[in-house]
Amino acid sequence: MAVAKKFEKLVILGTGGTIAGQASTAQDDVGYVAGALSVQDVLTSVPGVQAILGSVQLISEQVAQLDSKDMDAHTWQALALRVRHWAAEPGVGAILITHGTDTLEETAWFLAQTCGVACPVVMVSAMRPASALSPDGPQNLRDALVVALDPRSQGVMAVCAGAVHAARHVRKAHPYRLDAFSSGETGVQAWVEAGQVRWQHAPDTTTGTAMSLSTPQPWPWVEVMTSHALAHAGSVDALVAAGVRGLVVAATGNGTVHTQWVEALQRAQAQGVTVWISTRCEQGQVVRPASDVCAWGTYTDLPPLKARISLMLSLMH
Repeated sequence: MAVAKKFEKLVILGTGGTIAGQASTAQDDVGYVAGALSVQDVLTSVPGVQAILGSVQLISEQVAQLDSKDMDAHTWQALALRVRHWAAEPGVGAILITHGTDTLEETAWFLAQTCGVACPVVMVSAMRPASALSPDGPQNLRDALVVALDPRSQGVMAVCAGAVHAARHVRKAHPYRLDAFSSGETGVQAWVEAGQVRWQHAPDTTTGTAMSLSTPQPWPWVEVMTSHALAHAGSVDALVAAGVRGLVVAATGNGTVHTQWVEALQRAQAQGVTVWISTRCEQGQVVRPASDVCAWGTYTDLPPLKARISLMLSLMH
């Protein structure tokens, strides 16, 4: 396998998730404890790691051990700082991150926006715990190693079920099947086939901005609100009264919002709350005429969950 020049070390950071999960019986694929195993334990279950790595040294570090549904600001901050630390180390050619599937798309976008590193960051997950009769984690991790070593890899990516997704487009599309992720109408970046990467699209070269995350700081409260039939203005007013600083509206269709919310959102903006408008549709993005300027919000081409992260970071910096 061709390895990028000066690629001497590959770092894998563990954060827990199903890939490190344990159940009481091998037959139980859903009633397990996520993040029960260390990243080193997970690595020992993957056959042929050294054959894939060749002369590249593998370094592992445990950053967190949690169920990704409980992802918090402290872990995001710690993870981003460790990514930056290792990316600056001489000889480190790529960084892998084991992560739960539930919020992987959010962590991927957060890292893509904040790390500002040149080396690829490859996130890997599993839908079955390590204790399952047929766990998918070992194969996913093998595939992630192959992607990390590929000299064309760039940016933040997610590898699962033989598919490589860009941070910008990846989203969890199914609650339990092994091929749980989708990149929507854009399609996957690449496929991993028989130990080789077949690229469909050029890797995303966006490296984000290395924002100041070294000292604790308050994270602005931003919520996603989904516009729907029978919407009530009181839900917007309640969040504003409670101190929310930003709202991302997952609008119906092409950026339309229930009439009951319009005045409430205008009041919110008048009180200093930043409002972004996305769409609740799983594919595509809001497309408005050039002359259509919203008086109480800003249209974004990001899906709601990723728009929320970008808005938080915007309010922070």
